Amino acid sequence: MVAGSDRIRVAMPHGPAPVERDGVSDYVAHLVRALDDAGVTVVPVPVRPADGRSPLRWLTGTARAAERVRHLGADLVHVQFAPSAYRFSGMPGLLPLRLPRSLPLVTTVHEYGGWAVPGWLPGPLWSLLERARLWDRETGRLVPASAAVIVTNDGHAGVVRARTGVATAHVPLAPNVADHAGATTAGRRLRAEIGLPGGAPLLVFFGFVHPVKGIRHLIGALPALRRAHPDLRLLVAGGFTSQALPEAEARAFRDELTALTHRHGVADAVTFTGYLTPERASAALHAADVVVLPFTAGVTLKSGALLAALAHGRPTVVTAPDGGGDELHRSGAVAVVPERRDSAALAATVGRVLADPVLRRRLAERGRTLAAGYAWPRVAAAHRDLYRRLLGRRDG
Repeated sequence: MVAGSDRIRVAMPHGPAPVERDGVSDYVAHLVRALDDAGVTVVPVPVRPADGRSPLRWLTGTARAAERVRHLGADLVHVQFAPSAYRFSGMPGLLPLRLPRSLPLVTTVHEYGGWAVPGWLPGPLWSLLERARLWDRETGRLVPASAAVIVTNDGHAGVVRARTGVATAHVPLAPNVADHAGATTAGRRLRAEIGLPGGAPLLVFFGFVHPVKGIRHLIGALPALRRAHPDLRLLVAGGFTSQALPEAEARAFRDELTALTHRHGVADAVTFTGYLTPERASAALHAADVVVLPFTAGVTLKSGALLAALAHGRPTVVTAPDGGGDELHRSGAVAVVPERRDSAALAATVGRVLADPVLRRRLAERGRTLAAGYAWPRVAAAHRDLYRRLLGRRDG
């Protein structure tokens, strides 16, 4: 712990959703605690839309957040940006226009490469604006005005550099759920709670439930898997409602998945938990024989849920992104499904892992080793060192 006057003070604007509804808010909560231990005081500043349904309510909320930042007396501002965190409003991208230019600005882009506001502006014009560092199609003035841009993965770094010429700092994620004391015992109790017969295999999906997470295809894989493992069960451990999936859409998607379990004749084999506390989520991971993350765009190390599964020592099955993946897929720490959106391919890969205890043990060991390099103290130290460089402070 670094005392009083030596501590860096950071204002951290972020999306307004609570941690149980937004992965970036959950990330911020973890980061604030880790930075406190590293000698950095963070004041979170949620950017909340004003009341009502006015199209300007996010503009009002952004102005209010800027006003609060100006009165905090912070050493720098660090914005956590993801379009979904702000319900795809471009207004938070105006934040730099309302802040003192003397206050160093840092932006972390958690999602990047698939959005533009306004969407009708032609690509060549966006390119002119971005190369001139005037405006960024996804973050408005945030990336162009930042003294440093942080990315969590190489893919985002490449897109930012190609569009804007900005060199980024790569600070990876860390597990979004810690391995809680007593979770192994709690995991055994959870298996009993869902009526799992002794020795029956349990598959676990962990994370926010959303159409892009591939749950439809995982449910579709269960009939084939149950032919070899009649008592097999699937636990879908995570909430449906999120910033990316508002409540009405979340209810409709849960109803769709429930109907899908009946259509495939596996309704008795699937349990949807809803949002879990960190302790309960840790127990769910320990309960798993295999964690399955069949994301429709593939899984990379920018997934906190993936890192949590690996840190818990769970054999994990993932889909690969376009381009062959990253360090994760070269590590041998996961079993990779050769096709995305493919229930038969999922069933084949999961079935191979279930049938091979030596493979499961090897995946678990390599997964723990890989996850050990992605820890919150390391994430916090990387942020602190970046802040010090920007502020011209020496280590100490």
